[in-house]
Amino acid sequence: MDEKALFLRFWKKEAPATRKVISRIPQERSDYRADPKARNAREIAWLIVREEMVLVEGLEKGAFEWVEVPAPATVKEILDTYDQCHDDITRRLERIESARLEQHMPFLFGGKEVMKETGQDYTLGFLLDTIHHRGQLSTYLRPMGSTVPAIYGPSADESM
Repeated sequence: MDEKALFLRFWKKEAPATRKVISRIPQERSDYRADPKARNAREIAWLIVREEMVLVEGLEKGAFEWVEVPAPATVKEILDTYDQCHDDITRRLERIESARLEQHMPFLFGGKEVMKETGQDYTLGFLLDTIHHRGQLSTYLRPMGSTVPAIYGPSADESM
């Protein structure tokens, strides 16, 4: 299996768990943050959605640019955006030529190049960062009065 196929296999495998975690955020507590320096739950969920968008746009253009976009006011809007975009993003990722993933591409933040990696490095890096933020978000769920879904195995909240 080539690197692109392996990435896409894990991309597709992780998506249902990501969606479940986002869907468990209670709107009335979606401003919860574990620490004053941390993003709130809604901001983390939006970060996950934005990372998917930026990944495919960057691979298509041959350059990545991170621009902060404020999180929508509701969890429903975030989940609706994820639902509307994820399958299209996946199809677009599938169409990207493997040769493109071997190219080095700049990553811009605040108009400055902060790194230059291969497309393949970005695909794995974005996927791992999404998984990281999903894990961060899953630790917010119980303090917000919600339940944690099964991700890689049973959840105590779903086994009881």
